[in-house]
Amino acid sequence: MFKKLLSTDFNKFISLNYSIFLLRFGAGALIFTHGLPKLMKVFSGDFSFGDPIGIGPELSLILAAFAEGICGLFVAVGLWTRFSAIVLAINMSVAFFFAHAGDPFNTKEKSLLFLLMFVVILFTGPGKFSVDNKIS
Repeated sequence: MFKKLLSTDFNKFISLNYSIFLLRFGAGALIFTHGLPKLMKVFSGDFSFGDPIGIGPELSLILAAFAEGICGLFVAVGLWTRFSAIVLAINMSVAFFFAHAGDPFNTKEKSLLFLLMFVVILFTGPGKFSVDNKIS
């Protein structure tokens, strides 16, 4: 068992497809729960939100809600995964570099972790257990 833990062969310990699924579903589901309140704000007509890049609070909220709510759900199920991962990586870049720029690192580290996860998902793709795989 210990030899399997130290192995550099992807398929010795667990299938790479299971690993990609766990990362993709976990990151997508977590960011979706973070974005769902933003979607609800948009649907209720409450557009009070920050304006980190100077495009207006309404458009900032709509873009964040689309990224975290819609694209997060797409990543979780593996539909249009790479496009959605790009949108989410941009969203998390704005959160890390602009919205939380003046905050201490422990406040903005969540956005950096999400950014890294979505970049990895962009590079790996959706994997075997995804809607993208079923329709391609």
